[in-house]
Amino acid sequence: MDRRSIAKKLVELRGVKSREEVAKDLGITPRALESYENGSRMPRDGVKVQIADYYGIRVDLLFFTV
Repeated sequence: MDRRSIAKKLVELRGVKSREEVAKDLGITPRALESYENGSRMPRDGVKVQIADYYGIRVDLLFFTV
């Protein structure tokens, strides 16, 4: 699992939505989302599921497939 690849996917999936909007929808802080999007942190498993559901993509494709 390459954090940079995951981070890039997350930024691409967010598209034109603001980080604040997506974080609010997910129930996490914008700072947490920023750390996932820049690859400095990985979300916990429960948050991975929330993010994948939010974007309509399978967890394994988002977090475990390069």
